[in-house]
Amino acid sequence: MGVEKDIVMHSIRKSYMLTLLANGERLDGRGFYDYRHIEVQKGVIETAEGSALAKIGSTQIIAGVKFEIVEPFPSDPDKGVFVTNAELLPLASSRFEPGPPGEESIEFARVVDRAIRSAEIIDMESFFLEEGKALGLFLDLYVLDYGGNMVDAAGLAALAALMNTKIPKVENGQIIRGEYSGTLKIDRHPLPVSFAKIHHYVLVDPTIEEESASDAGLTIATTEDHIAAIQKFGIGGFKKDDVLNSVDIAFEKAKELRKYL
Repeated sequence: MGVEKDIVMHSIRKSYMLTLLANGERLDGRGFYDYRHIEVQKGVIETAEGSALAKIGSTQIIAGVKFEIVEPFPSDPDKGVFVTNAELLPLASSRFEPGPPGEESIEFARVVDRAIRSAEIIDMESFFLEEGKALGLFLDLYVLDYGGNMVDAAGLAALAALMNTKIPKVENGQIIRGEYSGTLKIDRHPLPVSFAKIHHYVLVDPTIEEESASDAGLTIATTEDHIAAIQKFGIGGFKKDDVLNSVDIAFEKAKELRKYL
């Protein structure tokens, strides 16, 4: 009975949402391509080498950067290591369960990681120390509150944290905690812009209600002049014109998002 009631309520909400969309409106009054209120705060974790908190609407994500001495990957023996991890905290949403990282958190981290890695904004060769030793940069993402579109909030938090990152001093193959050799130089700024498709309507920065009603989702990460990554979600599809239009919007919106950094 409970499942049937949920299905009926979902159908009613989606029907109401489609009625609004047909009139050019969204549930919260925004335009189709408008973001919710955005805030970014850097340096929120004193014990991290870099950190930031990003808020988009009610969605809140904190990013922290830590360095460790690691062994380089065999495929890149003369480079450092970059790893992105994500934790979907149960306190953020009832849909997140405690325990080891699940498929959703792994995919979430992968989307954020891909944008940063593809844009090559980190000089990984500068992290090489000696044969078999390098600096490893670990970017940890924590979803504190989930109100939809956690990818864009994570992208903001991650990039802001990297821009806030100090590189630790290394002596005799060991990190000297609390001492730094410089700051991480970031000269390109990849940011994701996410879309939800509901029927034939395409919306930027979907809320949790819009994500639930969507047929498909699309995230496009761009730097100032290049596409860094594209990821599609859901079983529905996007027409060619939808994708091309979304690319143009992604460049425009990412430019606006960079003002918060």
